[in-house]
Amino acid sequence: MCRVNQIIIKTLFLFLLLPTILSGQKEKKEDVWEPFKFFVGSWRGTGEGKPGKSKLEAEFKFVLNGKFLEVRGKAVFEPQGKNQKGEVHQDWGLFSYDRIRGKFVLRQFHVEGFVNQYVLDTLSSDGKTFVFLSESIENIPAGLESKGNV
Repeated sequence: MCRVNQIIIKTLFLFLLLPTILSGQKEKKEDVWEPFKFFVGSWRGTGEGKPGKSKLEAEFKFVLNGKFLEVRGKAVFEPQGKNQKGEVHQDWGLFSYDRIRGKFVLRQFHVEGFVNQYVLDTLSSDGKTFVFLSESIENIPAGLESKGNV
């Protein structure tokens, strides 16, 4: 066989084999959840707001094969002048990644019966500041508005 034919055959073989070789190499996918991994676990702290001083608990964990980040929160407010009995607030939330918008969405369900939907607007370059904007609120009592940190 002439040298040119050998080169052509080897080249054709390489082109036929190349897709098989490349398909065997897994491309490392970026983990969109990386900025949120810090939150996974149980958290305790204190807070203060209109209902008064509170003790806070939150638990974050990935669910449904790591496709969603679940958060359960509880705030126990001390009795105060405006609220002699104190107050217990509970909420449950689910973070999802909307691939179409390329945005994280948080749906937060509250014991009082209202539901907030937030979208991640900004994530700081150092990964320490998350700014969520409220997209919709269901069942909110008249005169209330959504403010605060998520």
